[in-house]
Amino acid sequence: MRFLHTADWHVGKKFNGYDLLADQDKILDQIIELAISEKVDAVVLAGDLYDRGVPPTEAVALLNQKICSLNLEAKIPLLAISGNHDSGVRLEVGSPWFSQTNYHLHTRMEQAFTPVVIDDTQFFLLPYFEPIAARLYFETDVKNIAEAMVLVIDKIKSAFDPALRHVLVTHFFVAGSMRSDSETKVEVGGLDSIPSELLTDFDYVALGHLHGKNAIKHPKIQYSGSPLKFSLSEVNQEKGVFIVDTTANKRHFLPLVPEHEVRVLKASYEELLDPAFYQNQQREDFLQIQLTNRGIIPNLMNTLREIYPRILGLERVAGVNRQQVATTLRKTQSPEELMGTFFEEMTGEKLTKRQTEWLNESLSSQNQE
Repeated sequence: MRFLHTADWHVGKKFNGYDLLADQDKILDQIIELAISEKVDAVVLAGDLYDRGVPPTEAVALLNQKICSLNLEAKIPLLAISGNHDSGVRLEVGSPWFSQTNYHLHTRMEQAFTPVVIDDTQFFLLPYFEPIAARLYFETDVKNIAEAMVLVIDKIKSAFDPALRHVLVTHFFVAGSMRSDSETKVEVGGLDSIPSELLTDFDYVALGHLHGKNAIKHPKIQYSGSPLKFSLSEVNQEKGVFIVDTTANKRHFLPLVPEHEVRVLKASYEELLDPAFYQNQQREDFLQIQLTNRGIIPNLMNTLREIYPRILGLERVAGVNRQQVATTLRKTQSPEELMGTFFEEMTGEKLTKRQTEWLNESLSSQNQE
């Protein structure tokens, strides 16, 4: 069978104070269009449907609309789980009725032990859970998720039909993965870390939780990544979805195009205000400004936001990459020479006459003390 793997929609999320609902509306429409054009047999949504346990009403309305478009109008089965950002109790309201339209939403650990079968594949939908859920279910003392998952995966494998393919859908941090800044770091002492070796008996593991599709390199284990960039650490990530063919044991990535890209823009204040410069920029994008000016500029942010409405932040850079500076300071140099050399290497400029006077006054006062 053929399915689309996505995760970490985080509907209702804000990015540095900016509302992302309109951007999420457009990107979720792209996912639905891909599901239809790729003629998938199902869509897998691996957790974090919402950004928080009690989402705003606008977020609930948007998610409800997209699920209706996908599941009721396009009649595509939807296999979803709750993530660590979701409230499983709130999310599962109505789930017994949802299954009648092939919208399978699992929010409790024990639901994973009964697979959803579509064509040649068993789907085991394992939502995010805390170790206490495994302690109560198995009536044994497990200290962390790694220990709990040994019991959970063993029980799941006991339900394997050898004639079918086996797909695990879950929402955890798998050991060896790499994070970005927008993911909640929920683990304490490796609380939510799962050894990848536990998952190798599945034909495919559809993961959510980490927002980069390259968070882990494994032939069977795959993060879909989030459909939008949610932090500057994701600025170079390519966002999209995976199309998985369980019969051919293949998967391929399809990129998504955001309404507003996340970019780093390095320029001087004069360039940023120059129409010849900004008319060639995507000014509506989410921008982290790297300003090359060193002087004080009054009303800086308000002036820039009139031209660039989605500024995420502003940082000063002196035009020199400090990590690449080859320091030439020598022990034989005088303190004045050392400071002059250091200043020039850091800024690319020489000390002015007035700055030299300040330096000498400061060194003189230090010597007198």
